[in-house]
Amino acid sequence: MRESLLSIFNIIIITGGAFVLSFLINHFFLRFSKSFGIRNKNDVTIRWSNTSRPSLGGISFYIVFLMSFMFYAIFIGDDNIFKNQELLGLFYTATLAFLLGLSDDAYDTRPFIKLFIQISCAVILIFTNNGVMLFDMPILNYIITLLWVVGIMNSINMLDNMDGITTIISICIVVLFVFINTPFSIENNIDIFFLMTTLGALLGFLFFNYPPAKMFMGDTGSQFIGIILAYFSIKYLWNDGVETQTQGVFANVSIVLIAFSVPLIDTFTVSINRLLKKKSPMVGGKDHTTHHLVYKGFTEKQVFYVFMFLGLIASILGFVFQRYIPYYSLSYIILWGYFGLLLTFFIRMTRKQKHLEKNA
Repeated sequence: MRESLLSIFNIIIITGGAFVLSFLINHFFLRFSKSFGIRNKNDVTIRWSNTSRPSLGGISFYIVFLMSFMFYAIFIGDDNIFKNQELLGLFYTATLAFLLGLSDDAYDTRPFIKLFIQISCAVILIFTNNGVMLFDMPILNYIITLLWVVGIMNSINMLDNMDGITTIISICIVVLFVFINTPFSIENNIDIFFLMTTLGALLGFLFFNYPPAKMFMGDTGSQFIGIILAYFSIKYLWNDGVETQTQGVFANVSIVLIAFSVPLIDTFTVSINRLLKKKSPMVGGKDHTTHHLVYKGFTEKQVFYVFMFLGLIASILGFVFQRYIPYYSLSYIILWGYFGLLLTFFIRMTRKQKHLEKNA
């Protein structure tokens, strides 16, 4: 009981501190960004919003990340974290993803360069012992790591198509990561510390990103958050039970699938529909699951709450199955059934509303 109370206290203090820092940074940027950070002012065909707003949220994420890194190194951690290979892998990939997003927000980075940098992030994770280790064949682990990192970075980026959606879904996923590790101590546990500061940064940004948004996270934010989520999902979901040899491939993959069900379903739905139309899945448009809910009569705030609900359901299911269901149980098929039903629903809904999309 005492450990649980201490864990809650740690969550409140550290997350609260990161929230205040994120809020102040975003407030500062908003005050001084009437033109800075706004790209393609006259281009409203890809972004759902018809009003240009600064895409600066990702900068606040990275500043909080850097300050958290230094704070932990100076005041909390006993070991020299700069000699921690796994942690340096996170630092390098997060920095690379941030710079990729920053470049994309400023110059519209070419798809080939974008893909190359995302692949580089995956390679760095592999060579710093942060890759998937679930399977017996190393080559299979490398391939899964590569596909997962690139896939999630792009999926989170694609989900950032309407006010607040990516932010609230990322919050739900980070909350899952935090609570599957409770009770815990932050001393010499920088992963949990980063998760709580990331949660605080997202909550602070949500104040400005809640519909109608005053600010977007941009590719700077979505690429950074994408690599953070990919890193922690590999560590706490993909590789769960690997060290204790109590893992189950079907169980782990099922939990990964449900934890990221919202961004994955949106990506699958959009990609399938675009391929059926003989269009590239990588070209932006107003044909995401969020957009089709608006075509169906939902307001943007209602869409936000629908996705928040779906994100919470996914996190609760992920938590319950990861903590309480044995890895050898056939109950994990329930998660696949839920995912399949949700994917089928959105594909059917979007296919029926093609004419509405053209008039948007």
